[in-house]
Amino acid sequence: MRRRDFIQLIFGAAAWPFAARAQETRKLPRIGVLFPGPQEAWSQPHALDQGLRELGYTEGSNIVVERVYGDWNPKGFPSLAAELVRRKVDIIVVFSTSPALAVEQATSTIPIVVTAMADPVRDGLVASLARPGGNITGNTFLGPELIAKRFGLLKEAVPGLSHVAALLHQNAYGEHTMARIAQDTKDAARDLGLQLQLVPVNTPSDFVEAFDAMAAARVDALISMPSPMLFREHRHIVAFAAKYRLPAMYNAREFVEAGGLMAYGANIDDLDRRGAIYVDKILKGAKPGDIPIEQPTKFELVINLKTAQALGLAIPQSLLLHSDELID
Repeated sequence: MRRRDFIQLIFGAAAWPFAARAQETRKLPRIGVLFPGPQEAWSQPHALDQGLRELGYTEGSNIVVERVYGDWNPKGFPSLAAELVRRKVDIIVVFSTSPALAVEQATSTIPIVVTAMADPVRDGLVASLARPGGNITGNTFLGPELIAKRFGLLKEAVPGLSHVAALLHQNAYGEHTMARIAQDTKDAARDLGLQLQLVPVNTPSDFVEAFDAMAAARVDALISMPSPMLFREHRHIVAFAAKYRLPAMYNAREFVEAGGLMAYGANIDDLDRRGAIYVDKILKGAKPGDIPIEQPTKFELVINLKTAQALGLAIPQSLLLHSDELID
């Protein structure tokens, strides 16, 4: 055997496992993730990642996950969606409605899983909850439907409540859902005889001005409207509420665990975790348009007794008895 042939044989054999491994990697399912916030707001471990692991998926072993981050800037969502399409991912997972609308415009063929949508039918993402059609499926957190309930619970917890501020992230969902959230907020306040101040925000940098406006208006309490940005910034919002001594009603338990007064709503982390179930079904051959949109069936009332005491509030026994968890 000639020396050149021998060298080619040796190096070819040595390179073969690496080539085979690279080929094997390319065949792994590629999951694209569009997170609307900054990278530092992506919790570690994230509920979606936990859900995938529970179903037997390990990143880098039997799936590849490619993440892009939106920094709470809706104007940037279309370019991020287009980037994931260019990367030829097999499935795109999106959190909430606003970035999902951008992904929907970017592709009509790649399956899309959206977690914690508000009203996917009204916002035009799916044809119906039972049969979404198209390439989108996922779950909803029933955001607008619970607004009146939260107002009622807040009034029950705060004696003499008359003037309430509603913190509203203006770009949280689709245009139709945002209009409904604003109107339902006004209706709920009116029905309870409450004076309402809508306080709009677009980014976390607006929080200082927003809370200063609440203080200037001398509101009695705060209710935080549904929003992925407000949810991920829950620690900052709770800190502002504590600074201004505002009793507050939130839509997720994480606010209360961070020191907020009370929350009523679906478990958002559970919705994100369940997004992995949709990914698994699609990877096994299901069509997203045939998988029904899931709605939460359990809603948690969580109350922080330590915060209530700090605010000088005696939580009524009726609320204590109906709460799912009391935090001391």
